[in-house]
Amino acid sequence: MPMSMRRRTAAFALAVPALFAALAGCSTAPPTRPAAWSAPEALVQPSAFAGVHGLAVDGQGRLLAGSVVGNSMWEVDRRTGQARVFIPAPEGQADDIAVGPRGELAWTNYLMGMLRYRESDGAPMRVLAKDLPGLNSVDFDRRSGKLYASQVFLGDALWEIDRAGQLPPRLIKKDMGGFNGFEVGPDGWLYGPLWFKGQVVKINPANGDMTVIAGGFQIPAAANLDGKGNLWVVDARSGELVRVELATGRKTVAKQLTPSLDNLAIAPDGTIYVSNMANNAVDAFNPATGELRRLTGGAVAVPAGMKAEGDRLWVADVFGFREVDLKNGAVSDIFRMQREPELEYPFAVGLSKTRFALSSWFTGTVQLVDRATRKTTAVIHGLKAPYDAIPLEDGSVLVAEIATGSITRASGDQFATRQVLASGIQGPVQMVLGADGAVYVTEAAGRLLRVPLAGGAPVAVAQGLAMPEGLAQTPWGSFIVAESAARRLVEIDPADGSKRTVAENLPIGLAAGPGLPPPYVPTGVAMGADGSVYVSADLNNAIYRIRPAR
Repeated sequence: MPMSMRRRTAAFALAVPALFAALAGCSTAPPTRPAAWSAPEALVQPSAFAGVHGLAVDGQGRLLAGSVVGNSMWEVDRRTGQARVFIPAPEGQADDIAVGPRGELAWTNYLMGMLRYRESDGAPMRVLAKDLPGLNSVDFDRRSGKLYASQVFLGDALWEIDRAGQLPPRLIKKDMGGFNGFEVGPDGWLYGPLWFKGQVVKINPANGDMTVIAGGFQIPAAANLDGKGNLWVVDARSGELVRVELATGRKTVAKQLTPSLDNLAIAPDGTIYVSNMANNAVDAFNPATGELRRLTGGAVAVPAGMKAEGDRLWVADVFGFREVDLKNGAVSDIFRMQREPELEYPFAVGLSKTRFALSSWFTGTVQLVDRATRKTTAVIHGLKAPYDAIPLEDGSVLVAEIATGSITRASGDQFATRQVLASGIQGPVQMVLGADGAVYVTEAAGRLLRVPLAGGAPVAVAQGLAMPEGLAQTPWGSFIVAESAARRLVEIDPADGSKRTVAENLPIGLAAGPGLPPPYVPTGVAMGADGSVYVSADLNNAIYRIRPAR
């Protein structure tokens, strides 16, 4: 760093505490740099999975649960709720799971567009189908052993899969309306929901004939037969578990649950297991008594980018947008998946006095939300893998796009005016607006950068970082950075780029699946007014607080 720049940066660092006090409008001095940090404590407790989806009960009585974001399949103890990884990442990535007539197992790698299969626990895994984007639901015909799978969201088709892996998939039907979590009935027909049409239907796999059984659902996500003339359906948006009489199509709400329901499985004893992706939850429902018992779950699902202000922490939770009370750790929903149709898998949250900005690299969007009304005011589409966004007070929005390596200012009508502030960044991940008015951004290649708000070449504040992701500025002017590849937090002095460890051996650094960007679920970092650091943990879905030790 040039000496003149180093002097200016050092002067800025010395002036920051006074700036924070003035901005806060208070006479009390902000916290000073602590001598050390206390051990991390869980503000929000850990949970299994990373979003939970397909469920199945196999011939050994094991309850299996799939996670797409977590790239793994889990086993949940049906008595205690304890969960363990059954098939690890990345092969275990599962949106749905099916058990064959002889104990075979098949599951869909949704993000990879593959269907994997193994004949038994000790048998090798095989890929029976690939290049089917959005491969979603799967099931066996338990009489014939035939295997079927559907594409949803990234495609809309139903296929028969050759179990020998020799023949290409046979197209049964396309453009159905999102044939999601289905099951093959004893008559050989496929029973399931049409996500986009609010119906449950049955399809003849021989010729694709489709018959509507019942309609009027909001978002039917999955359906299973109970062998007693009923089709049980989970509605993702309403949170209802509905019993449908096959003979008449008559619907009865058997249990009201929380929205974001994803799938279900019916055990031989009649117990119905239901998954909720926004809470990493699996519930057990007894249809004979109406009793509902939570086996496992959490307050958040996949906590990623975070921002703090006062006694509140806001968390982009991939399957929801959450607010955490920093006084007691209580979590409340602002948005949750499927209940709010505009929510698009947020991975980061930006903050201004009046707006939130929720970024999703997965959908290429930034969603702007009014802080007072909690209503969406705009969604910016067509972005190139936006990893973070900052809403500015003049109405414009700064966007960090990892696919273009740039930070862009979007403004004007429908944010169509774009000004590139900086380019050539090797993986911009998370940003903060510094107390000096400049933008600071972590670069996946290993640097903390400073970018003038008016635009210009980025200047390296620190180098040699191990996959830096989350970022926050302290009241005393330094920066806290999450090095996900090293599983630690470091404090960086902007005057000279020197570092000291805040916490290490953290459960962060969830590995991406094949074809996905390596800064997969960004580790969030936020700063409390008292100098406490908050960090999201994508390996166990907890949120930790690290207090300054003085």
